[in-house]
Amino acid sequence: MKPNDHADDAWIPTEESIKATNLYKLMQERGASTFAELHDWSVREPEAYWRRTIESLGLVLRSSWCRLLDPTDGASRARWLAGASLNIAESCFQGDRDRPAIVTKRSDGRWESITVEALDRLSDRVADGLNALGLSKGDAVAVDLAMTAEAVALYLGVLKMGGVVVSIPDSCPPLEVAKRLRIGAARAVFTQFDVVRGGKRLPMYEKVLQAEPPMTIVLGEPGGAPASLRDGDLTWHRFLGASDRFPCVECAPQDPINVLFSSGTTRDPKAIPWDHMTPLKCASDAMYHQDVRAGDVVCWPTNLGWMMGPWLIFAALMNRATIALYEGGPVERGFCEFVQDAGVTMLGLVPSIVKGWRRTSCAEGFDWSLVRAFSSSGEASNADDYRWLMHLNQPVGVVKPIVEYCGGTEVGGGYLSNNLITPQRPSEFNGKTLGCDFEVLDPQGRPCAPGESGEVFLVAPALGLSTRLLNGDNEAVYYADCPKSAGKVLRRHGDQVRVLGDHRYQSEGRADDAMNLGGIKAGSAEIERVATSLPDVLEAAAIGVPPAAGGPDRLVVYVVTTAADLDDFEARLQHAIKDRLNPLFHLHAVVPIAALPRTASNKVMHRTLRDQYRSLEGGGPA
Repeated sequence: MKPNDHADDAWIPTEESIKATNLYKLMQERGASTFAELHDWSVREPEAYWRRTIESLGLVLRSSWCRLLDPTDGASRARWLAGASLNIAESCFQGDRDRPAIVTKRSDGRWESITVEALDRLSDRVADGLNALGLSKGDAVAVDLAMTAEAVALYLGVLKMGGVVVSIPDSCPPLEVAKRLRIGAARAVFTQFDVVRGGKRLPMYEKVLQAEPPMTIVLGEPGGAPASLRDGDLTWHRFLGASDRFPCVECAPQDPINVLFSSGTTRDPKAIPWDHMTPLKCASDAMYHQDVRAGDVVCWPTNLGWMMGPWLIFAALMNRATIALYEGGPVERGFCEFVQDAGVTMLGLVPSIVKGWRRTSCAEGFDWSLVRAFSSSGEASNADDYRWLMHLNQPVGVVKPIVEYCGGTEVGGGYLSNNLITPQRPSEFNGKTLGCDFEVLDPQGRPCAPGESGEVFLVAPALGLSTRLLNGDNEAVYYADCPKSAGKVLRRHGDQVRVLGDHRYQSEGRADDAMNLGGIKAGSAEIERVATSLPDVLEAAAIGVPPAAGGPDRLVVYVVTTAADLDDFEARLQHAIKDRLNPLFHLHAVVPIAALPRTASNKVMHRTLRDQYRSLEGGGPA
């Protein structure tokens, strides 16, 4: 297997770098000469692929499966490891017990290294504490806090006692917190007194209390005056159980471990349960695509409110790597110094972080020679920014690859990703993820040819794909009215992708009415509900318009309004969106319109409005 020599590729693997990858070992076993050939095997023989992957990861089972893949109930409801029993938390504590599981720099500047043994014992105390509160297998526990070493321990502790984590982004306002607590049926909540963002201390516990939560366990110390707890609530130290030896509760592969939320076009955010199989998808993607190896140090700024928080836990710990956590913002010089001092080998990002580094120069002047690869998710990236990133803090002539990674909560990871044995260009994908297949179809349901754009339809079954929703019909949301494909069951995903040829693709954002606002998937319907709640709005349509230079969608709201002062109206709408949905959602523009364009069946034509706005801009970003 020889690396291709394409003069216009930004990164070309060497024979030495190829042979060092996890992928190369698998290709040698299979006798595959290209990644495309290996991918074809992984989706043609899924049981053989997953058997090999399970062995490589060292999955801990209490009892083995009778069928690795059971499609008896149909491709959309396929079961994996049918008949087996396990608790996936046990697979996060393998190997040398004295090696670091987490290295962290606290907000006060202190460095800590938490060993596998120490993390195991702390998560046992969490499980024991939950048991002491009367919680048991199947009970849901919400988390609404920053990503810290304690957050990792409590996440794994909930899993150990057979519980279900209800993930709540720490930016959610009280109304959205309450909604997620209700949908997830949470019996307890973990939060913190406050969180520091941009040098400001923001109250967290006080915000959560406005959602009228159940019993709440509060981490950290109050930043201001001594805080009083609500009756029945506990501090972290009073909550922790006395025993640091908790026997993991045995579970079935399809038992839930985590409820995550993905906004769509429905009234409530879709509540997507992950089960004890989903972490296999996270860990395998990291092993084969991000090339995470034993002894690596993996850093990805995120929290448990989004899928990349749990993904980071499983991607690192199941591959016997170390999680690097920085208690602060990623677009500051302190974080970039932390990457150097922690010896990070795989650094995950969203494109807006890179854009911020480039604008402020805060990431320059460090030694990032240990970074073997970057990875990027959450937004469409900008090619110029990523060419810059490939050379950032590297010796002259050294270029580092970027693993573009596209998927979603309902996929458990990615369906489209770079690999490190094939040349890559910035802001492009050089292959599909192993074990997952898809088709890119035009509006008539025909496969797109090179140079054409279309909508992504995933092929079921695939490990990681959701098989149920807590508050919706999984079949109706993902499978109803999908195009037909010979011998394949197609599943709607909603992404728009351009086919470049030679197994290369480029993301073009969302094909449906959802949008990506600062790395957060939002539905047009939820923004439209806020807009139409204002007394002077008759109709509203929200669209996300991707900028030509890459990055998150810009939020544009078309309104049929009686408001005379448009500036005042825009300010009121922005306040309502921040207060009721998310303070990170910023209005780019409000466009008054006489009537919204609709189909014959009275559906608002969001795509027409998106095209119309781009034409108003002259085809480029405002």
